[in-house]
Amino acid sequence: MEIDVSTRLGALSHPQRLKVFRLLMRRYPDHVSAGELAKALDIRPSTLSSYLTSLMHSGMVAQQRVGTSLRYAVAMTEVCRTLDYLVLDCCRSRPEICTALRAFPDQANQVVDDSRFKVLFICTGNSARSIFAESILRKEAGNRFKAHSAGTRPHSQPNPIALKLLRQRQHEVSTLRSKHLSEFRKPGAPAFDFVFTVCDQAANEDGPAWSGQPVSAHWGMPDPAGRETTLAENDRAFQQAYQVLLRRIRAFAALPVDAMDRPALQQALDDIGRSAREVTP
Repeated sequence: MEIDVSTRLGALSHPQRLKVFRLLMRRYPDHVSAGELAKALDIRPSTLSSYLTSLMHSGMVAQQRVGTSLRYAVAMTEVCRTLDYLVLDCCRSRPEICTALRAFPDQANQVVDDSRFKVLFICTGNSARSIFAESILRKEAGNRFKAHSAGTRPHSQPNPIALKLLRQRQHEVSTLRSKHLSEFRKPGAPAFDFVFTVCDQAANEDGPAWSGQPVSAHWGMPDPAGRETTLAENDRAFQQAYQVLLRRIRAFAALPVDAMDRPALQQALDDIGRSAREVTP
């Protein structure tokens, strides 16, 4: 079936529609409610509705009913078909511009101080979820991956309940600290191979693209410290968050990363992100 590329490019030519599309791309494979989109982007619901209608008409955004709620996600197959048309047909597969087809960034001009894959986990506060992910990857596959974490609005220090749980699970916590994302955008910062967002709010926030084209994925999950609960319920929320990340990171660490091309690797990471968001410890 032919695709109407002009309609698709036209849908993205409006700056606000482009913002909606970019947020949905950052949240993929999630389906996001219109209410959350409107709040995150500060767009009136009626205006957002027209933007979503246009994006759905273009074929690049799909709608799904979840209970009584309508949710929206990028129609990734159609987005890929559009990019294929632009790169393979319009641009005739010129190698100097087809960087998206490379398995990993070109690091020829970068100083390589470690052969391990560099991984960054991002959440808002960098106090629990991203701290968990950093610690788990170090313990599970520190010989192959070098893990870091950061927050878009970091707390002054990691959550004490998170640190307590990590100690109980035999993780080294002495070097853990809450860091702002900007720390990893300075000269001399690691050139990341993988960047993961582990909370929806961080993924909703717009920011500059990472240099070097790291493989990115969204593994959103609830904030274990995000609501007032009893002490027992609070402990259980942290345990569940840890278990979800443990399962996902073990699946990630088991991938034959060196042998996978970028599309296959991206699909595998998205599939991990689709896994159940809660696991009973």
